[in-house]
Amino acid sequence: MRARVELHNFYTHRAKCWKQAADRPTVRSRNSLIESGTDAIMFSIDPFAVLVGIFVGLFLIKMFKGSKGNIYKNFPPGPKPLPIIGNLHILNLKRPYKTFIELSKKYGPVFSVQIGSEKIVILCGYETVKDALVNYAEEFSERPHIPIFQDITKGYGVLFSHGENWKVMRRFTISTLRDLGMGRKTIENQINEECDFLVKTFKSYGGKPFENTMIMNAAVANIIVSILLGHRFDYDDPVFLRLMSYINENIRLAGTPMVMLYNTFTSLIRWLPGGHRKVNQNAVETQKFITETFTKHKAQLDVNDQRTLIDTFLVKQQEEKSDFASYFHNENLVMLVSNLFAAGMETTSTTLRWGLLLMMKYPEIQKNVQNEIEKVIGSSEPQSEHRKLMPYTDAVIHEVQRFANIIPTNLPHATAQDVTFKGYFIPKGTYVMPLLISVLRDEAHFEKPNEFHPGHFLDSKGNFVKKEAFLPFSAGKRSCAGENLAKMELFLFFTRLLQNFTFQAPPGAELDLTPALGFTTPPMTYLIQAIPRS
Repeated sequence: MRARVELHNFYTHRAKCWKQAADRPTVRSRNSLIESGTDAIMFSIDPFAVLVGIFVGLFLIKMFKGSKGNIYKNFPPGPKPLPIIGNLHILNLKRPYKTFIELSKKYGPVFSVQIGSEKIVILCGYETVKDALVNYAEEFSERPHIPIFQDITKGYGVLFSHGENWKVMRRFTISTLRDLGMGRKTIENQINEECDFLVKTFKSYGGKPFENTMIMNAAVANIIVSILLGHRFDYDDPVFLRLMSYINENIRLAGTPMVMLYNTFTSLIRWLPGGHRKVNQNAVETQKFITETFTKHKAQLDVNDQRTLIDTFLVKQQEEKSDFASYFHNENLVMLVSNLFAAGMETTSTTLRWGLLLMMKYPEIQKNVQNEIEKVIGSSEPQSEHRKLMPYTDAVIHEVQRFANIIPTNLPHATAQDVTFKGYFIPKGTYVMPLLISVLRDEAHFEKPNEFHPGHFLDSKGNFVKKEAFLPFSAGKRSCAGENLAKMELFLFFTRLLQNFTFQAPPGAELDLTPALGFTTPPMTYLIQAIPRS
Protein backbone atom coordinates (compact mmCIF):
# COMPACT_ATOMS: atom_id res chain seq x y z
CA MET A 1 0.00 0.00 0.00
CA ARG A 2 2.83 2.37 0.93
CA ALA A 3 4.61 1.66 -2.36
CA ARG A 4 1.41 2.46 -4.29
CA VAL A 5 1.10 5.82 -2.51
CA GLU A 6 4.76 6.72 -3.23
CA LEU A 7 4.27 5.86 -6.87
CA HIS A 8 1.12 8.02 -7.01
CA ASN A 9 3.04 10.93 -5.42
CA PHE A 10 5.91 10.55 -7.91
CA TYR A 11 3.60 10.80 -10.94
CA THR A 12 1.66 13.68 -9.37
CA HIS A 13 4.95 15.58 -8.86
CA ARG A 14 6.08 14.69 -12.40
CA ALA A 15 2.81 16.04 -13.88
CA LYS A 16 3.14 19.22 -11.85
CA CYS A 17 6.70 19.77 -13.21
CA TRP A 18 5.49 19.31 -16.79
CA LYS A 19 2.68 21.85 -16.22
CA GLN A 20 5.16 24.35 -14.75
CA ALA A 21 7.45 23.83 -17.74
CA ALA A 22 4.59 24.45 -20.15
CA ASP A 23 3.63 27.69 -18.36
CA ARG A 24 7.21 29.08 -18.52
CA PRO A 25 8.38 31.41 -21.33
CA THR A 26 9.79 29.67 -24.41
CA VAL A 27 13.26 31.22 -24.04
CA ARG A 28 14.84 30.29 -20.73
CA SER A 29 18.27 30.18 -19.24
CA ARG A 30 20.08 26.91 -18.69
CA ASN A 31 19.69 27.37 -14.93
CA SER A 32 15.88 27.59 -15.17
CA LEU A 33 15.83 24.34 -17.15
CA ILE A 34 17.45 22.37 -14.35
CA GLU A 35 15.57 23.81 -11.35
CA SER A 36 14.32 20.39 -10.30
CA GLY A 37 15.81 16.92 -10.27
CA THR A 38 13.21 15.65 -12.73
CA ASP A 39 13.99 18.46 -15.20
CA ALA A 40 17.68 17.62 -14.89
CA ILE A 41 16.87 14.09 -16.05
CA MET A 42 14.89 15.49 -18.97
CA PHE A 43 17.69 17.71 -20.27
CA SER A 44 20.80 15.62 -19.59
CA ILE A 45 22.68 14.05 -22.54
CA ASP A 46 24.42 10.70 -22.32
CA PRO A 47 27.72 10.99 -24.25
CA PHE A 48 27.91 7.22 -24.64
CA ALA A 49 24.44 7.13 -26.19
CA VAL A 50 25.43 9.87 -28.64
CA LEU A 51 28.58 7.97 -29.60
CA VAL A 52 26.63 4.76 -30.08
CA GLY A 53 24.12 6.66 -32.20
CA ILE A 54 26.87 8.05 -34.42
CA PHE A 55 28.43 4.65 -34.97
CA VAL A 56 25.04 3.05 -35.65
CA GLY A 57 24.44 5.77 -38.22
CA LEU A 58 27.79 5.12 -39.85
CA PHE A 59 27.05 1.39 -39.85
CA LEU A 60 23.68 1.92 -41.56
CA ILE A 61 25.31 4.21 -44.16
CA LYS A 62 27.93 1.55 -44.80
CA MET A 63 25.22 -1.13 -45.18
CA PHE A 64 23.28 1.12 -47.54
CA LYS A 65 26.33 1.80 -49.69
CA GLY A 66 27.21 -1.87 -49.71
CA SER A 67 23.77 -2.70 -51.10
CA LYS A 68 24.19 -0.60 -54.25
CA GLY A 69 24.91 -3.33 -56.73
CA ASN A 70 27.70 -5.83 -56.64
CA ILE A 71 30.40 -3.58 -58.14
CA TYR A 72 33.07 -5.39 -56.14
CA LYS A 73 32.56 -8.78 -57.75
CA ASN A 74 35.96 -10.37 -58.46
CA PHE A 75 37.66 -7.58 -56.51
CA PRO A 76 41.23 -8.22 -55.23
CA PRO A 77 41.20 -10.32 -52.04
CA GLY A 78 42.15 -9.07 -48.60
CA PRO A 79 41.59 -9.41 -44.88
CA LYS A 80 37.96 -9.41 -43.72
CA PRO A 81 36.94 -5.92 -42.59
CA LEU A 82 35.05 -5.07 -39.41
CA PRO A 83 31.95 -2.87 -39.50
CA ILE A 84 32.71 0.87 -39.56
CA ILE A 85 36.49 0.67 -39.07
CA GLY A 86 37.25 -1.84 -41.83
CA ASN A 87 40.81 -3.16 -41.41
CA LEU A 88 41.99 -0.20 -39.38
CA HIS A 89 42.56 -2.44 -36.35
CA ILE A 90 45.29 -4.49 -38.08
CA LEU A 91 47.24 -1.55 -39.54
CA ASN A 92 50.49 -0.17 -38.24
CA LEU A 93 49.13 3.40 -38.16
CA LYS A 94 52.61 4.95 -37.98
CA ARG A 95 54.13 2.84 -40.77
CA PRO A 96 51.21 1.29 -42.68
CA TYR A 97 53.49 0.11 -45.48
CA LYS A 98 54.91 -2.49 -43.08
CA THR A 99 51.46 -4.02 -42.68
CA PHE A 100 50.94 -3.98 -46.45
CA ILE A 101 54.22 -5.83 -47.04
CA GLU A 102 53.16 -8.54 -44.59
CA LEU A 103 49.69 -8.85 -46.12
CA SER A 104 51.19 -9.25 -49.61
CA LYS A 105 52.90 -12.43 -48.40
CA LYS A 106 49.45 -13.91 -47.74
CA TYR A 107 47.28 -12.38 -50.47
CA GLY A 108 49.77 -11.89 -53.31
CA PRO A 109 50.98 -8.84 -55.27
CA VAL A 110 47.45 -7.46 -55.84
CA PHE A 111 45.20 -7.31 -52.79
CA SER A 112 42.87 -4.95 -50.98
CA VAL A 113 42.36 -3.48 -47.54
CA GLN A 114 39.44 -1.45 -46.25
CA ILE A 115 40.03 1.69 -44.21
CA GLY A 116 36.70 2.81 -42.80
CA SER A 117 34.39 2.45 -45.79
CA GLU A 118 37.16 3.04 -48.38
CA LYS A 119 38.41 0.01 -50.28
CA ILE A 120 42.08 0.40 -51.27
CA VAL A 121 43.91 -1.79 -53.76
CA ILE A 122 47.57 -2.40 -52.90
CA LEU A 123 50.07 -3.24 -55.65
CA CYS A 124 53.34 -4.90 -54.59
CA GLY A 125 56.57 -5.82 -56.36
CA TYR A 126 58.32 -4.34 -59.38
CA GLU A 127 56.55 -6.38 -62.06
CA THR A 128 53.08 -5.57 -60.73
CA VAL A 129 53.69 -1.89 -60.07
CA LYS A 130 55.38 -1.32 -63.44
CA ASP A 131 52.64 -3.22 -65.26
CA ALA A 132 49.97 -1.01 -63.68
CA LEU A 133 51.70 2.37 -64.03
CA VAL A 134 53.26 1.83 -67.48
CA ASN A 135 51.20 -0.73 -69.38
CA TYR A 136 47.92 0.51 -67.87
CA ALA A 137 49.09 4.10 -67.55
CA GLU A 138 45.79 5.75 -68.47
CA GLU A 139 43.67 3.43 -66.35
CA PHE A 140 45.71 4.17 -63.18
CA SER A 141 46.34 7.87 -63.86
CA GLU A 142 43.87 9.47 -61.44
CA ARG A 143 44.22 10.61 -57.82
CA PRO A 144 41.74 9.61 -55.12
CA HIS A 145 39.82 12.31 -53.24
CA ILE A 146 41.67 12.33 -49.92
CA PRO A 147 40.06 14.77 -47.45
CA ILE A 148 43.24 16.36 -46.05
CA PHE A 149 44.66 17.04 -49.52
CA GLN A 150 41.28 18.09 -50.87
CA ASP A 151 41.02 20.63 -48.04
CA ILE A 152 44.41 22.10 -48.95
CA THR A 153 44.33 21.99 -52.74
CA LYS A 154 40.60 22.15 -53.60
CA GLY A 155 41.58 19.98 -56.57
CA TYR A 156 43.89 22.62 -58.08
CA GLY A 157 47.61 22.50 -58.90
CA VAL A 158 49.29 19.37 -60.23
CA LEU A 159 49.99 16.89 -57.42
CA PHE A 160 46.42 16.15 -56.28
CA SER A 161 44.34 17.55 -59.14
CA HIS A 162 42.10 15.52 -61.41
CA GLY A 163 41.02 15.05 -65.00
CA GLU A 164 41.63 17.80 -67.52
CA ASN A 165 42.87 20.25 -64.90
CA TRP A 166 45.70 17.90 -64.01
CA LYS A 167 46.58 17.25 -67.67
CA VAL A 168 46.76 20.97 -68.48
CA MET A 169 48.79 21.84 -65.37
CA ARG A 170 51.22 18.94 -65.89
CA ARG A 171 51.83 19.83 -69.54
CA PHE A 172 52.40 23.45 -68.58
CA THR A 173 54.75 22.49 -65.74
CA ILE A 174 56.95 20.15 -67.79
CA SER A 175 57.21 22.49 -70.79
CA THR A 176 57.90 25.57 -68.64
CA LEU A 177 60.53 23.85 -66.51
CA ARG A 178 62.22 22.73 -69.72
CA ASP A 179 62.07 26.24 -71.18
CA LEU A 180 63.55 27.68 -67.98
CA GLY A 181 66.57 25.40 -68.15
CA MET A 182 65.70 22.14 -66.38
CA GLY A 183 68.25 19.56 -67.49
CA ARG A 184 70.40 22.13 -69.27
CA LYS A 185 73.53 24.14 -68.54
CA THR A 186 71.65 27.20 -67.32
CA ILE A 187 70.12 25.39 -64.34
CA GLU A 188 73.39 23.51 -63.75
CA ASN A 189 75.15 26.85 -63.26
CA GLN A 190 72.51 27.89 -60.74
CA ILE A 191 72.98 24.66 -58.79
CA ASN A 192 76.74 25.15 -58.71
CA GLU A 193 76.30 28.72 -57.48
CA GLU A 194 74.07 27.39 -54.70
CA CYS A 195 76.73 24.78 -53.90
CA ASP A 196 79.13 27.67 -53.23
CA PHE A 197 76.75 29.07 -50.60
CA LEU A 198 76.23 25.63 -49.08
CA VAL A 199 79.96 24.89 -48.78
CA LYS A 200 80.55 28.32 -47.24
CA THR A 201 77.82 27.67 -44.66
CA PHE A 202 79.23 24.25 -43.73
CA LYS A 203 82.71 25.75 -43.37
CA SER A 204 81.37 28.42 -41.00
CA TYR A 205 80.91 25.74 -38.32
CA GLY A 206 84.66 25.13 -38.21
CA GLY A 207 84.33 21.36 -37.90
CA LYS A 208 82.02 21.62 -34.87
CA PRO A 209 78.78 19.59 -34.70
CA PHE A 210 75.62 21.05 -36.23
CA GLU A 211 72.19 19.93 -37.43
CA ASN A 212 71.72 20.23 -41.18
CA THR A 213 67.99 19.88 -41.91
CA MET A 214 67.09 23.51 -42.57
CA ILE A 215 70.40 24.20 -44.32
CA MET A 216 69.89 21.36 -46.80
CA ASN A 217 66.24 22.34 -47.25
CA ALA A 218 67.25 25.91 -48.02
CA ALA A 219 69.98 24.99 -50.51
CA VAL A 220 67.73 22.67 -52.52
CA ALA A 221 64.66 24.91 -52.20
CA ASN A 222 66.60 27.84 -53.64
CA ILE A 223 66.88 26.01 -56.96
CA ILE A 224 63.13 25.67 -57.41
CA VAL A 225 62.63 29.16 -55.92
CA SER A 226 64.88 30.63 -58.62
CA ILE A 227 62.70 28.94 -61.24
CA LEU A 228 59.43 30.00 -59.62
CA LEU A 229 60.29 33.47 -58.34
CA GLY A 230 63.53 34.46 -60.08
CA HIS A 231 65.72 34.90 -57.00
CA ARG A 232 67.18 33.02 -54.03
CA PHE A 233 66.87 33.46 -50.26
CA ASP A 234 69.59 33.66 -47.64
CA TYR A 235 69.55 30.56 -45.45
CA ASP A 236 68.67 32.63 -42.37
CA ASP A 237 65.91 34.69 -44.05
CA PRO A 238 62.97 34.56 -41.58
CA VAL A 239 60.32 34.38 -44.32
CA PHE A 240 62.17 31.52 -46.03
CA LEU A 241 62.63 29.66 -42.75
CA ARG A 242 58.95 30.04 -41.93
CA LEU A 243 57.85 28.73 -45.33
CA MET A 244 60.13 25.72 -45.06
CA SER A 245 58.94 24.99 -41.52
CA TYR A 246 55.30 25.02 -42.71
CA ILE A 247 56.10 22.51 -45.44
CA ASN A 248 58.24 20.28 -43.20
CA GLU A 249 55.54 20.19 -40.54
CA ASN A 250 52.78 19.42 -43.01
CA ILE A 251 54.71 16.57 -44.60
CA ARG A 252 55.33 15.12 -41.16
CA LEU A 253 51.72 15.57 -40.02
CA ALA A 254 50.27 14.13 -43.25
CA GLY A 255 51.63 10.72 -42.22
CA THR A 256 50.39 10.71 -38.63
CA PRO A 257 47.62 8.46 -37.26
CA MET A 258 45.41 11.48 -36.49
CA VAL A 259 45.40 12.61 -40.10
CA MET A 260 44.72 9.04 -41.22
CA LEU A 261 41.69 9.01 -38.91
CA TYR A 262 40.62 12.37 -40.30
CA ASN A 263 40.79 10.99 -43.84
CA THR A 264 38.75 7.97 -42.73
CA PHE A 265 36.12 9.58 -40.49
CA THR A 266 36.21 13.17 -41.70
CA SER A 267 32.80 14.28 -40.43
CA LEU A 268 33.64 13.15 -36.89
CA ILE A 269 37.34 14.03 -36.57
CA ARG A 270 36.86 17.44 -38.21
CA TRP A 271 35.60 18.86 -34.91
CA LEU A 272 38.43 17.51 -32.79
CA PRO A 273 41.80 19.20 -32.19
CA GLY A 274 44.79 17.59 -33.90
CA GLY A 275 47.27 17.62 -36.73
CA HIS A 276 44.59 17.89 -39.44
CA ARG A 277 43.79 21.41 -38.25
CA LYS A 278 47.45 22.43 -38.13
CA VAL A 279 47.94 21.20 -41.70
CA ASN A 280 45.24 23.55 -42.90
CA GLN A 281 46.63 26.50 -40.94
CA ASN A 282 50.12 25.96 -42.40
CA ALA A 283 48.71 25.64 -45.92
CA VAL A 284 46.79 28.91 -45.56
CA GLU A 285 49.95 30.76 -44.49
CA THR A 286 51.98 29.30 -47.37
CA GLN A 287 49.32 30.18 -49.91
CA LYS A 288 49.07 33.72 -48.53
CA PHE A 289 52.78 34.27 -49.20
CA ILE A 290 52.49 32.87 -52.73
CA THR A 291 49.49 35.07 -53.50
CA GLU A 292 51.36 38.19 -52.38
CA THR A 293 54.35 37.12 -54.48
CA PHE A 294 52.51 36.58 -57.76
CA THR A 295 50.56 39.80 -57.21
CA LYS A 296 53.90 41.65 -57.28
CA HIS A 297 54.92 39.74 -60.41
CA LYS A 298 51.66 40.71 -62.10
CA ALA A 299 52.29 44.40 -61.46
CA GLN A 300 55.74 44.15 -63.06
CA LEU A 301 54.93 41.64 -65.81
CA ASP A 302 56.68 42.03 -69.16
CA VAL A 303 55.20 39.59 -71.68
CA ASN A 304 58.37 39.87 -73.75
CA ASP A 305 60.65 38.96 -70.83
CA GLN A 306 59.31 35.88 -69.06
CA ARG A 307 61.94 34.93 -66.53
CA THR A 308 60.02 32.71 -64.11
CA LEU A 309 57.29 30.10 -64.05
CA ILE A 310 54.94 32.65 -62.47
CA ASP A 311 55.61 35.07 -65.33
CA THR A 312 54.82 32.38 -67.88
CA PHE A 313 51.60 31.42 -66.08
CA LEU A 314 50.45 35.04 -65.88
CA VAL A 315 51.03 35.44 -69.61
CA LYS A 316 48.92 32.31 -70.20
CA GLN A 317 46.13 34.00 -68.23
CA GLN A 318 46.05 36.76 -70.82
CA GLU A 319 45.87 34.43 -73.81
CA GLU A 320 42.09 34.51 -74.14
CA LYS A 321 42.11 32.56 -77.42
CA SER A 322 43.72 29.51 -75.84
CA ASP A 323 41.51 26.41 -75.57
CA PHE A 324 42.82 25.93 -72.04
CA ALA A 325 42.69 29.56 -70.88
CA SER A 326 40.02 28.74 -68.30
CA TYR A 327 42.52 26.64 -66.35
CA PHE A 328 45.04 29.45 -65.91
CA HIS A 329 43.34 31.13 -62.96
CA ASN A 330 44.79 32.34 -59.66
CA GLU A 331 43.73 29.29 -57.63
CA ASN A 332 45.65 26.98 -59.96
CA LEU A 333 48.68 29.29 -59.88
CA VAL A 334 48.82 29.42 -56.08
CA MET A 335 48.48 25.65 -55.75
CA LEU A 336 50.91 24.86 -58.57
CA VAL A 337 53.63 27.03 -57.03
CA SER A 338 52.93 25.51 -53.62
CA ASN A 339 53.15 21.97 -55.06
CA LEU A 340 56.43 22.66 -56.86
CA PHE A 341 57.97 24.44 -53.88
CA ALA A 342 57.19 21.53 -51.55
CA ALA A 343 58.09 18.76 -54.00
CA GLY A 344 61.19 20.57 -55.24
CA MET A 345 62.53 20.93 -51.73
CA GLU A 346 61.49 17.94 -49.68
CA THR A 347 62.47 14.78 -51.54
CA THR A 348 65.88 15.94 -52.81
CA SER A 349 67.00 17.55 -49.55
CA THR A 350 65.84 14.49 -47.60
CA THR A 351 67.78 12.20 -49.94
CA LEU A 352 70.92 14.31 -49.46
CA ARG A 353 70.53 14.17 -45.68
CA TRP A 354 70.28 10.40 -45.93
CA GLY A 355 73.40 10.46 -48.09
CA LEU A 356 75.46 12.34 -45.49
CA LEU A 357 74.19 10.09 -42.69
CA LEU A 358 75.12 6.96 -44.66
CA MET A 359 78.58 8.35 -45.46
CA MET A 360 79.18 8.82 -41.73
CA LYS A 361 77.83 5.34 -41.02
CA TYR A 362 80.06 3.76 -43.70
CA PRO A 363 83.30 5.80 -43.80
CA GLU A 364 84.99 3.34 -46.19
CA ILE A 365 82.29 4.05 -48.79
CA GLN A 366 82.72 7.78 -48.20
CA LYS A 367 86.46 7.39 -48.78
CA ASN A 368 85.90 5.46 -52.04
CA VAL A 369 83.66 8.26 -53.33
CA GLN A 370 86.27 10.87 -52.40
CA ASN A 371 88.98 8.89 -54.17
CA GLU A 372 86.91 8.83 -57.35
CA ILE A 373 86.22 12.56 -57.06
CA GLU A 374 89.95 13.25 -56.77
CA LYS A 375 90.68 11.02 -59.77
CA VAL A 376 88.02 12.43 -62.11
CA ILE A 377 87.32 15.99 -60.91
CA GLY A 378 90.23 16.92 -58.69
CA SER A 379 89.72 20.42 -57.29
CA SER A 380 87.63 21.59 -60.27
CA GLU A 381 83.93 22.35 -60.04
CA PRO A 382 81.82 19.19 -60.52
CA GLN A 383 79.76 19.12 -63.72
CA SER A 384 76.92 16.83 -64.79
CA GLU A 385 79.12 15.41 -67.55
CA HIS A 386 81.46 13.97 -64.89
CA ARG A 387 78.78 11.55 -63.76
CA LYS A 388 79.30 9.03 -66.57
CA LEU A 389 83.02 8.93 -65.64
CA MET A 390 82.25 8.17 -61.99
CA PRO A 391 80.49 4.77 -61.80
CA TYR A 392 81.13 4.24 -58.08
CA THR A 393 79.77 7.65 -57.05
CA ASP A 394 76.80 7.14 -59.36
CA ALA A 395 76.13 3.76 -57.76
CA VAL A 396 76.32 5.25 -54.27
CA ILE A 397 73.81 8.01 -55.13
CA HIS A 398 71.43 5.46 -56.64
CA GLU A 399 71.77 3.25 -53.58
CA VAL A 400 71.09 6.21 -51.27
CA GLN A 401 67.85 6.83 -53.16
CA ARG A 402 66.89 3.15 -53.08
CA PHE A 403 67.74 2.60 -49.42
CA ALA A 404 66.25 5.91 -48.23
CA ASN A 405 62.94 4.94 -49.78
CA ILE A 406 61.65 8.52 -49.41
CA ILE A 407 57.97 7.87 -50.26
CA PRO A 408 57.42 4.20 -49.34
CA THR A 409 53.70 4.16 -50.17
CA ASN A 410 54.07 6.31 -53.30
CA LEU A 411 51.67 9.17 -53.90
CA PRO A 412 48.20 7.60 -54.07
CA HIS A 413 46.63 6.72 -57.40
CA ALA A 414 43.07 6.00 -58.45
CA THR A 415 41.51 4.28 -61.43
CA ALA A 416 40.35 6.69 -64.14
CA GLN A 417 38.03 4.01 -65.54
CA ASP A 418 36.92 0.45 -64.87
CA VAL A 419 39.84 -1.92 -65.41
CA THR A 420 40.52 -5.64 -65.24
CA PHE A 421 44.07 -6.04 -63.93
CA LYS A 422 45.84 -9.33 -63.16
CA GLY A 423 42.45 -11.05 -63.41
CA TYR A 424 40.73 -8.76 -60.91
CA PHE A 425 38.03 -6.19 -61.63
CA ILE A 426 38.81 -2.74 -60.21
CA PRO A 427 36.01 -0.17 -60.63
CA LYS A 428 36.53 3.44 -61.72
CA GLY A 429 37.46 5.73 -58.84
CA THR A 430 39.09 3.02 -56.71
CA TYR A 431 41.93 4.18 -54.44
CA VAL A 432 45.13 2.40 -55.55
CA MET A 433 48.47 2.33 -53.75
CA PRO A 434 51.45 1.21 -55.91
CA LEU A 435 53.81 0.43 -53.03
CA LEU A 436 57.24 1.87 -53.90
CA ILE A 437 59.00 0.21 -50.96
CA SER A 438 58.02 -3.15 -52.46
CA VAL A 439 59.75 -2.11 -55.70
CA LEU A 440 62.91 -0.55 -54.27
CA ARG A 441 63.35 -3.51 -51.93
CA ASP A 442 62.19 -6.25 -54.25
CA GLU A 443 64.23 -9.33 -53.40
CA ALA A 444 64.05 -10.53 -57.00
CA HIS A 445 65.99 -7.45 -58.16
CA PHE A 446 68.23 -6.48 -55.24
CA GLU A 447 70.58 -8.95 -53.60
CA LYS A 448 70.53 -7.26 -50.18
CA PRO A 449 67.25 -5.28 -50.26
CA ASN A 450 67.30 -4.15 -46.64
CA GLU A 451 70.98 -3.18 -46.53
CA PHE A 452 72.89 -0.21 -47.87
CA HIS A 453 74.91 -1.86 -50.63
CA PRO A 454 76.23 0.23 -53.60
CA GLY A 455 77.16 -3.06 -55.29
CA HIS A 456 73.50 -3.30 -56.36
CA PHE A 457 74.43 -0.88 -59.16
CA LEU A 458 77.91 -2.19 -60.06
CA ASP A 459 79.04 -5.18 -62.08
CA SER A 460 82.06 -7.34 -61.29
CA LYS A 461 84.34 -4.91 -63.15
CA GLY A 462 83.11 -1.84 -61.29
CA ASN A 463 80.98 -0.51 -64.14
CA PHE A 464 77.68 1.17 -63.36
CA VAL A 465 74.64 -1.06 -63.98
CA LYS A 466 71.10 0.23 -64.45
CA LYS A 467 68.39 -1.59 -62.54
CA GLU A 468 64.90 -1.69 -64.01
CA ALA A 469 63.40 -1.86 -60.51
CA PHE A 470 64.97 1.48 -59.59
CA LEU A 471 61.81 3.63 -59.53
CA PRO A 472 62.25 6.26 -56.78
CA PHE A 473 60.43 8.80 -58.99
CA SER A 474 57.56 6.36 -59.63
CA ALA A 475 56.51 5.69 -63.24
CA GLY A 476 53.76 6.34 -65.74
CA LYS A 477 51.65 9.45 -66.23
CA ARG A 478 51.96 10.56 -62.59
CA SER A 479 55.72 10.14 -62.31
CA CYS A 480 57.76 13.02 -60.85
CA ALA A 481 57.77 15.97 -63.28
CA GLY A 482 61.07 17.22 -61.83
CA GLU A 483 63.01 13.94 -62.13
CA ASN A 484 65.77 15.35 -64.36
CA LEU A 485 66.25 18.36 -62.11
CA ALA A 486 66.42 16.16 -59.00
CA LYS A 487 69.04 13.87 -60.57
CA MET A 488 71.25 16.83 -61.44
CA GLU A 489 70.85 18.34 -57.97
CA LEU A 490 71.72 15.08 -56.21
CA PHE A 491 74.91 14.57 -58.19
CA LEU A 492 76.19 18.15 -57.98
CA PHE A 493 75.37 18.76 -54.30
CA PHE A 494 76.63 15.35 -53.18
CA THR A 495 79.93 15.47 -55.06
CA ARG A 496 80.64 19.07 -54.07
CA LEU A 497 80.09 18.31 -50.38
CA LEU A 498 82.30 15.20 -50.42
CA GLN A 499 84.90 17.04 -52.44
CA ASN A 500 85.19 19.67 -49.71
CA PHE A 501 84.46 17.76 -46.49
CA THR A 502 84.80 14.48 -44.68
CA PHE A 503 81.67 13.84 -42.64
CA GLN A 504 81.75 12.16 -39.27
CA ALA A 505 79.52 11.84 -36.22
CA PRO A 506 80.37 13.73 -33.01
CA PRO A 507 82.28 11.60 -30.48
CA GLY A 508 80.00 9.10 -28.75
CA ALA A 509 77.03 9.71 -31.07
CA GLU A 510 75.07 6.71 -32.35
CA LEU A 511 73.97 6.77 -35.97
CA ASP A 512 70.40 5.47 -36.17
CA LEU A 513 69.17 4.46 -39.63
CA THR A 514 65.54 4.16 -38.50
CA PRO A 515 63.49 6.63 -40.56
CA ALA A 516 61.43 9.31 -38.84
CA LEU A 517 57.64 9.29 -39.12
CA GLY A 518 55.74 11.26 -41.73
CA PHE A 519 54.29 11.14 -45.22
CA THR A 520 57.91 10.89 -46.37
CA THR A 521 60.64 9.02 -44.48
CA PRO A 522 63.46 11.42 -43.55
CA PRO A 523 66.30 10.28 -41.31
CA MET A 524 66.07 10.93 -37.60
CA THR A 525 67.55 14.27 -36.57
CA TYR A 526 71.31 13.92 -36.24
CA LEU A 527 74.41 16.08 -35.73
CA ILE A 528 77.27 16.10 -38.21
CA GLN A 529 80.83 17.30 -38.22
CA ALA A 530 82.00 18.58 -41.61
CA ILE A 531 85.78 18.36 -41.50
CA PRO A 532 87.33 20.46 -44.30
CA ARG A 533 89.59 18.50 -46.65
CA SER A 534 92.93 20.10 -47.47
